[in-house]
Amino acid sequence: MPAKGKHRRPKPQRFTRSIAVAGTGGAALALPLMGATGAHAATTTSAPEKAVQSVPVVEKTATGKSTAAKSARVTTYSVKSGDYLSKIAEEQDVTGGWKKIYQDNREAIGGNPSLIHPGLKLSLGEKATTRGTDATKSSTSSGTSSSSSSSSKESSATQSADTTSTSTGYGLPVTGGTIGTGYRVAGSMWSSGYHTGVDFVVPTGTTIKAVAAGTVVSAAYDGAYGNEVVIRHADGEYSQYAHMSQLSVSAGQTVTEGQQLGLSGATGNVTGPHLHFEIRTTPYYGSDVDPVAYLRSHGVTVG
Repeated sequence: MPAKGKHRRPKPQRFTRSIAVAGTGGAALALPLMGATGAHAATTTSAPEKAVQSVPVVEKTATGKSTAAKSARVTTYSVKSGDYLSKIAEEQDVTGGWKKIYQDNREAIGGNPSLIHPGLKLSLGEKATTRGTDATKSSTSSGTSSSSSSSSKESSATQSADTTSTSTGYGLPVTGGTIGTGYRVAGSMWSSGYHTGVDFVVPTGTTIKAVAAGTVVSAAYDGAYGNEVVIRHADGEYSQYAHMSQLSVSAGQTVTEGQQLGLSGATGNVTGPHLHFEIRTTPYYGSDVDPVAYLRSHGVTVG
């Protein structure tokens, strides 16, 4: 029996150890799994936080760039003495010329693009910037894009209609002037025995404008006519503007309809400030034709 007892005791001891080893091994295996699960949970939690935090940074950067781009495109110009819109457009390299400047600053200039005065502030490129902003906004929504495109087309059509209905390529040499002495009025005060043009009664300093596009053939002082400008037009006729106080153009210069030629005055042989206006078949005295009939034949209302 003792021999059998000695033989039977070691079995439970070995079995107990194996269970302990197994228990120890199970615990060792469980720990890595828990650690791995914890690590995985930390990774999935931190990724969305980083993504969310990066969004405002991108938006702020884009907003900053947009603001800087707008500022770079807008220029303010202060009108100087002797300036006129086509001159400003050429010197400032404005795309669209003087009509673009007038279109963008119509509220500030008023109904007559030739009546600009020193110190007037003009915005160059403002409308172009607005259109660029509208285009950027429309790219984020197809509905907005369609609406903006439609509005732009309607606006362009309206502007074209306005230009066509109000411009025939000819206009009056002054705004708001009344005719004092008419054409062919007889009198000994004139060397020809009659008045060779018409006199527009306007105060000194009134803007004198080209009645049509053409080329300046003379711009200088001319005796009884005082400071005068003579322009040759596309139809071969010539227009003369006399007694001016100031000249804004020079011989050889190309001008557009409505462009400022200078300011009215009382230079030469006069009794008071006015604009003496003639239409001629040559640049010289004695080739005059009825200036009122000429303007009316080109769709201009006189008087």
